[in-house]
Amino acid sequence: MLNHLFLLNAGGHPTIISSVFVVTGSFILLLVLIKHFAWEQITEIFKQREERISNDLDSAEQARIQATAYESEIKARLETSKHEANEIIQEAKKIGESNRQTVLSETKEEVARMKAKAEELVAYEREKALAEAKAEVVELSLQVAEKILSHDLSLENQTALIDQYIEGLGTNHE
Repeated sequence: MLNHLFLLNAGGHPTIISSVFVVTGSFILLLVLIKHFAWEQITEIFKQREERISNDLDSAEQARIQATAYESEIKARLETSKHEANEIIQEAKKIGESNRQTVLSETKEEVARMKAKAEELVAYEREKALAEAKAEVVELSLQVAEKILSHDLSLENQTALIDQYIEGLGTNHE
């Protein structure tokens, strides 16, 4: 009866049990052949793939770390640059203000010198004009006195002569 289970049934058709044994045997034979001829190549391919994926993951992680470090470095440089720019601007403002104060004080000093020089010049010209006026008055007085002494004049003649000189003085200097 076991012979019939493993073999063919009475009609020559394979039974389910015999099909299971044939398939199982074929599968085991296939596994033995794969193990003997191809197992090392298959495991090597999987190991290479695993290493490649691991390396890719490591490389990606390193790249991410480097990118983060680079980003931090760029941010630090940017902050440093901003700080330096602010310092330069503040220094330029200080220098500008200092230059403005220097120019302003120099201008005030120059104006004061020019004013003092102008005042000295005005005073000199005034003294010169007064001296010239005094000299003319003295000269006129001497001329009037000379004329008076040279002529024996009456009071009316003396007054007329003085008036004549004064009128002549006004027309000579205009």
